[in-house]
This record gives sequence, C-alpha cells and structure tokens, in this order.
Amino acid sequence: MGTLAGPGMGVAWVPFLCALGMAVAFVLYAHATRRGKFAVWEGLLDELELRGDERLLDLGCGRGAVLLAGARRLPEGRAVGVDLWRGVDQSGNAQRGTSRNAEAEGVHDRVELHTGDLRDLPFGDGEFDVVLSSLAIHNIKDVEGRRRAVAEAVRVLSPGGRLVIVDIGRSVALYRDVLGELPVSELGVRSLGWRMWWGFPWMRSQVVTASGAVG
Repeated sequence: MGTLAGPGMGVAWVPFLCALGMAVAFVLYAHATRRGKFAVWEGLLDELELRGDERLLDLGCGRGAVLLAGARRLPEGRAVGVDLWRGVDQSGNAQRGTSRNAEAEGVHDRVELHTGDLRDLPFGDGEFDVVLSSLAIHNIKDVEGRRRAVAEAVRVLSPGGRLVIVDIGRSVALYRDVLGELPVSELGVRSLGWRMWWGFPWMRSQVVTASGAVG
C-alpha cells in the first residue's frame, strides 16, 4: 500500500525552490556582468556598420567598456566619453581609471574623457555621428532629468546619426515616448535577450534605437 505525502511535504519544497531560484538569478547576473553585456554590445556596434572615421559619444561611460569597444572600431575617428565619475553609480568609477583602461587597450590616442552632466552636455549641436548609452540614464533619479538627458542626446546627434540607448525597467518606455516627440526617425525598441538579464526576466535590458532627422 502506497504512502501518501503529508500536507507538510509541499511546504518543505518551498525553501528549496527559493534557493534554486536565487542561485539561477545569481548565475544570470554574474554572466550579464562578466560576459553577456560585452557580447551584446559587440553585436550592437556591429549593427552600426561604422566606417571608422566617426565621432562617437558614450553617455555615462564609466570605466569605459562600451566606449573602448567603440574606439577600437574607429582607427580614424574619435570616441568621447562623458560622466560625473560617481562611485555610487558604478564601483571604481573614476576618470583616471578609464584613462588607464584606454591605454591598456591601445586606443588612448583616439579617446577623450569629459566630466559632464547628461542633462546639460558640454558639446555643440549635431557634433556626433553616433551617441551611445549603457545602463546610465536611469541613474538620474527624477523623470524630468531623464527626459532632458534623452533630449540632449538627440541635440548633439548629427542628421542621419545613430542613437543607441540600453537600459532596464520602465525607463525604456519613457525614452521611447520622449524620442517620439523629438526630431528622430527609425525609432525602435527591442529586448536584448537572456544575456542581459540582471538576475530575473523582469530585470532584462532593452535597447532603444533611432536616427537623427535629416532636413
């Protein structure tokens, strides 16, 4: 005669399933941090089909992962990074560290670093062929500030230039709505897949792309 599981057996599975879920979340987060985000950005940069002589701007460049990946593709161009260099946004975030990383990558001669607020960029209108941002604009706490940052990104983008913003959460919908009110074309939003899940599917990264309006 079989033995029926008691009412406590189902409850006993709960801690195990919680622990398993946390372990999977940790693995996904670690992968996104150490490998996933780099692979995703290489793909995004491939899609831009850069000639190699563009001026590229990375908003909130931090230690330079995206900035330097862009610089490697610009043997005759310029990769410019701007940041407030706050450790609260990214550990080890300091301009001297990013400069050292550029030297180690052999692209220091084509990289410029600036201290600046994304809401009020220290650059002229239409100065850049490519404007990128990776997980940075959401660090601006107020909605109006994030709106201004997106508007500034469009202001410094040249006609026909390419805008690529990667971020998480509800901020992405805000960027899409703001861009829909600005002079851009080819506006699109898509998920970047499991390689940039920050632990759980609902903490996934998305990319917003657009082109500067011509004429």
